Amino acid sequence: MSSIDPTEVFRQEAAELFETLEGALLDLCQRPDDRELVDSAFRALHTIKGSGAMFGFDKVAAFTHEFETAFELVRKGEIKPTQALISVALAAKDYIRALIEAPESTDSIIGDAILDDLKQFVALPGTAAEPGQSAPMPQAPAARPAAHAGWRLYLEFDSHILCNGSNPLDLLDDLCKLGSCFAVPVIDGIPMLEELEPDHCYLKWDVTLHSDCGRAAIDDVFMFVQDEMKLTLAPLATQAEAAAPEVALQIEPLEAATVAEVAPAVEAAPARATEAAAKAPAAAEQRRDEPKRNEGIATVRVQAERLDELMDRVGELVIAQARLTQLAAAGSDLSIKMIAEEIERLAASLRDTTMGARMVPIGSLFGRFRRLVHDLSRDLAKPVEFVTSGEDTELDKTMIECLADPLVHLIRNAIDHGIEDSPRRAAAGKTENGRIELTAVHSGAQVLVTVKDNGGGLNTARIRAKAEEQGLIAPGATLSDHEIHQFLFHPGFSTAPTISALSGRGVGMDVVKRTIENMRGTIDLATRPGQGTTVTLRLPLTLAIIEGLLIRVGGGRYIIPLSAVEECVELMPEHQRSRGRNFLNVRGNLVPFLKLRELLQVPGSPELHQKTIIISTGESRVGLVADQIIGNHQTVIKSLSKLHSDVTIFSGAAILGDGTAALILDVAQLVAAAQAQSEKQIYEAA
Repeated sequence: MSSIDPTEVFRQEAAELFETLEGALLDLCQRPDDRELVDSAFRALHTIKGSGAMFGFDKVAAFTHEFETAFELVRKGEIKPTQALISVALAAKDYIRALIEAPESTDSIIGDAILDDLKQFVALPGTAAEPGQSAPMPQAPAARPAAHAGWRLYLEFDSHILCNGSNPLDLLDDLCKLGSCFAVPVIDGIPMLEELEPDHCYLKWDVTLHSDCGRAAIDDVFMFVQDEMKLTLAPLATQAEAAAPEVALQIEPLEAATVAEVAPAVEAAPARATEAAAKAPAAAEQRRDEPKRNEGIATVRVQAERLDELMDRVGELVIAQARLTQLAAAGSDLSIKMIAEEIERLAASLRDTTMGARMVPIGSLFGRFRRLVHDLSRDLAKPVEFVTSGEDTELDKTMIECLADPLVHLIRNAIDHGIEDSPRRAAAGKTENGRIELTAVHSGAQVLVTVKDNGGGLNTARIRAKAEEQGLIAPGATLSDHEIHQFLFHPGFSTAPTISALSGRGVGMDVVKRTIENMRGTIDLATRPGQGTTVTLRLPLTLAIIEGLLIRVGGGRYIIPLSAVEECVELMPEHQRSRGRNFLNVRGNLVPFLKLRELLQVPGSPELHQKTIIISTGESRVGLVADQIIGNHQTVIKSLSKLHSDVTIFSGAAILGDGTAALILDVAQLVAAAQAQSEKQIYEAA
């Protein structure tokens, strides 16, 4: 039985906290007055610090503590988070991540420099000095009139607070920093020894705080445990009420306190605790009887490899179920047919459940690019607004992992090439800020991921000139704008005049197209001069199991992804070849069709009643002529061997119910190969 590495669990939880922290810091750039964002950032920092100390990451805890201390004035609202301050805070976040992921190779000098910069920004309340500037001398604070003598607090913590990494004694220490305070521990809730759980908290506290601080200051002390405690708070109106009990746990003693003054407080706390203890069993019984409406959904961390293995087993089950269904259909035993139908239903349900377990909201991927846009906007001096939508759209986790690099290239190109600098945007009558929209939406069995900018659009003339310079097209050749734009995906093609850290080598868009095609997806490019460019990625929901249309061409069987199929029509004898092209008249629209017998070089004569499957690829519709349409088929995709890597018109294979294999057609590559073959024939004829 494999043991779980605690440090690995901490790293996984820290990764989620870093996403929360980075998101809050980036949002503060747009909403610097949002107190909830500041609290969210501090909760993440506080959890990282506490968990880091618990798991032995002492450097993480120490640096995060310094980060919190330097950023304290932001939390108090005494200074506002500027763009420069957020940049330093993001650098501090990156350093904490490095301390967790690679502590041996992390230089402490970098951390010291980051903290120095951060401390210079928050040097004084109400100021945000730039790094390198000397901070003015502090002035004595003005005296504040005392609003009241202090506060009376009753603290009741959740029994699991110690398990969650919080210590009530540390909170009492933080409370005494606000002023002199006395705490009376309420011990009536402690059970008998045989019933006591060593990691549970049974103590409650009755606290008298001598301070003229506001309610907000006390709330700040318990900010990170508000969901794990009950706080009763009341002001002390007179000095007599503010007197502290002599028998209390004295955190900071008062010089004048008599037994007579504190007796009421001593009597009140146990009485209140006894009453609460008497009510506790009934309240607990009531909670057990009530439905658990307020509890969160329980989750379990599962290794990705186990999900992959489960998906493989489900795929094998689908294949076996298809064989059973075929055998049952060939026989006459009614009971066998009923069992086959029941297994088919259960296999389909198990398949959907397993695929659902692999689905991840794409928002987990979108969040990574906010930092990318922020840094590129700063480095290129181009103010850019980044907007996302459709974060709840779910996609297979494997697709999410493969999609990260293509989106990085697309967003970098949009900012570097698409978005103009401020003077050119002003001359064009545009807003000062550029805008990049990243959206995701379900479309049938596909997910459409769109990257849209409001820049200057593609320079078609420059792309054509570069293509002619590289010998990709002959000078003066007649090409549509769409065909010219496709050269952007050619390996080594770039319109950048110079090579920089961001562009110029011509590998970005080539990588995008190759990765998307390996995912069985397509990429569409649309542009409007002076208004921007839109890149749309059409992706399948999963790479493991798809719904397919099983067809027959000659003696071979093939599968077309059902997501690409629009309709099926019969090929009539009057559809004759015209000027080297075949066309179907589908409700008044001419649709070109390709004969799979010719493309796949199948021997023999075509059958009399052939069928045409009309598919959509990009912005065009094409018909594929087959001998027979067998029907729908749950397709478990099997990768082809490396020996077939040069066969681009097939994206994989599937095992049919009778044990034979069927090749899965890659419709985009098939249409491209047919176009290339047609152009070659026209060129040879000329």
